[in-house]
Amino acid sequence: MPTLPLYRDDFYLSTAEAYVSAVHDDGAIELDQTCFYAASGGQPGDTGFLERADGSRIMLGETRHGADKSIILHHPLELFHSDMLKNPTADQSAPVVGEKLVLHVDWPRRYRLMRMHTACHLLSVVCPFPITGAAVGEEESRVDFDMSETIDKDAVTAELMRLVNENHPISVTWITDAELAANPGIVKSKNVRPPMGLGRVSLVCIGENSAVDSQPCGGTHVSETQEVGAIHIAKIEKKGKENRRFRIRFGVPE
Repeated sequence: MPTLPLYRDDFYLSTAEAYVSAVHDDGAIELDQTCFYAASGGQPGDTGFLERADGSRIMLGETRHGADKSIILHHPLELFHSDMLKNPTADQSAPVVGEKLVLHVDWPRRYRLMRMHTACHLLSVVCPFPITGAAVGEEESRVDFDMSETIDKDAVTAELMRLVNENHPISVTWITDAELAANPGIVKSKNVRPPMGLGRVSLVCIGENSAVDSQPCGGTHVSETQEVGAIHIAKIEKKGKENRRFRIRFGVPE
């Protein structure tokens, strides 16, 4: 059965209740709904834990999609009981179909990824070139652009921080898959397409009336640019004649 992705409508939802809909042979758990973001578009999947009725925890590694984007798989790291240290033989059985669980996202990690992902959007505003690749990380992200121009990283940092400090609102609107297909030019990435096949696609809009930016994206983002905090371009690398890799990090330049 398809998993209802609660995070698509609320990026700040860090806990929710759900029922187990399937347990795979490798231990992966499907739920009827989830607030765990599944890895996609360069953003890692969420980690955290699933809490059972007896208080025990199923610790999760990265959350991923299944055979298609409608399925979300929660991959356990281990099953942890609060009394495990006292009783190493405590039952660690897998959950069963129909079991009710409480979902807990590792919020500090998710929030850093939200801030970083938003920073990548701001970078695409400062550097309006086609994107050839991207990866969002907790400490550092990278965005690759199809460009040959020489550009000063300190100047880019200054423009990024200008957008951050102006504290533009960030919102999400929705368009249909058909509307996106009819307007392919709104996609900045050359190699990664926004998630389609679920009937609707989210547009991440920055600024009043999308004055700063608007682009399709299925990732999670903060609600205003000021939440991104201090960021800077640590390095610009030449990756071919017409490709430049920008590395974004939190904090101020050293």
